[in-house]
Amino acid sequence: MENFLLAYKDKFYRFALRLTGDRDDADDIMQELAIKIWKKGEDFEKIENKEAWCMTVTRNLSIDRIRKNKMREHESIKDAYKVSSDSRNPEKILESDDLMTKLKHLISSMPENYKTVIQLREIEEMTYKEIAEIMDIDLHKVKVYIFRARKMLQQLILNSGLKRI
Repeated sequence: MENFLLAYKDKFYRFALRLTGDRDDADDIMQELAIKIWKKGEDFEKIENKEAWCMTVTRNLSIDRIRKNKMREHESIKDAYKVSSDSRNPEKILESDDLMTKLKHLISSMPENYKTVIQLREIEEMTYKEIAEIMDIDLHKVKVYIFRARKMLQQLILNSGLKRI
C-alpha cells in the first residue's frame, strides 16, 4: 500500500490541487486519501485498478472540499505545473508562466465536469476509459464532455485575447 501511494502521490496531489486550487486543501485531500487506503486494508489489494480508484476518491474528496469552501480561488495553483526552465531565458519563463496562469484561470471558470475532463485528459494524459471509471460515467459521455470542454476552452481563449496557445 505504501509503495503504491508513494509511486502515485504526485499525480494524485496535482489532480487535487488542480481541482481545488488550494495547496492546503490538496495536502488535506492527500492525507484523507492515505487514510482511506489504510482503512481499506486488505481490500485495497483486491482492487483491480488501484490508480483509477484513488483518482476517483481524490476527485470526490476534492469536490467535497470545493463545496465546503465555496470555491475559494488562490494563486498558489501556479506551482502545480511549473514549467522546466533550465534552457530558457528569464523573459521567456515569465511569459510562459503568465500564459499558463491565464490559461488555468480560463479552465477554472469552466463547469466542474469540463474542468475535470480537461485535467484528466490533457494534463494527466489518461485514457477515455480511465476517465469514465474515475467520473463514473459512460465512455460516450466522456467523449462528449471532452469535445465540449475543448470547444468551450477554445472560445474562452478567443474571447480573452490570448494569442499564443
